[in-house]
Amino acid sequence: MSPGSGARTSRDGGSFDTFFEGWLVRHEHYLEELLTAQQQCREYQGDDVKDLITRVLSHYQQYFEEKSRVAQRNVFLVFAPTCLSSLECASLWITGFKPGFALRLVFSSVQDLSQEQSERIERLMEETKVEERVLNDELARVQESVAAPPLLEMARKQARRMNVEGGREEALLTLRKALEEVVAGADLLRMTTTMKVVEILKPEQNVRYLTAATQLFLNLRNLGLQKDANTKG
Repeated sequence: MSPGSGARTSRDGGSFDTFFEGWLVRHEHYLEELLTAQQQCREYQGDDVKDLITRVLSHYQQYFEEKSRVAQRNVFLVFAPTCLSSLECASLWITGFKPGFALRLVFSSVQDLSQEQSERIERLMEETKVEERVLNDELARVQESVAAPPLLEMARKQARRMNVEGGREEALLTLRKALEEVVAGADLLRMTTTMKVVEILKPEQNVRYLTAATQLFLNLRNLGLQKDANTKG
């Protein structure tokens, strides 16, 4: 590994942190807009609601695209992101939210599902469980194949310092490539699952679902930051 690897790693992490700060500000603005759409549903016409849904989904897509760029430069950074609290990191499933959890959120946030919608969501849940197991198994095989230490421990070390010695370099590069593929697969599952939910729900139901998801993200973040502050204090 070249002498400049550590510096590049630091820049990559700092770049994502900067992006995340701006993304969070926009996230809060979208939550306000979603809440307004819920409260003033009569004033929001069909096209307005669809436009809001499209913009919120694009907002999430931007996050995945930026995370993907970081993962391609140093995948260990997305396993131990410095911009997240300890609680947020502990809740991650392969560097992001677990698709199955997002599906369960549908039932708690949308109370007027039709029987057909419920059945379609339940079938999607079963399909998603299978995909999650495949990715879990693949991640386990990746670690076993290179005799890797616990992933979070390794990620924390490598996210800060990518310099390695001798034969470990080749093994580390192999590990990084394999992890990139698993992360890409998990992110694809997250996005395709979300898009399938959006297709199943009606526009006004999507507003409630996306409001719940956006609000949950911010609640978890605020709780995590508070816990970290109390621990340091």
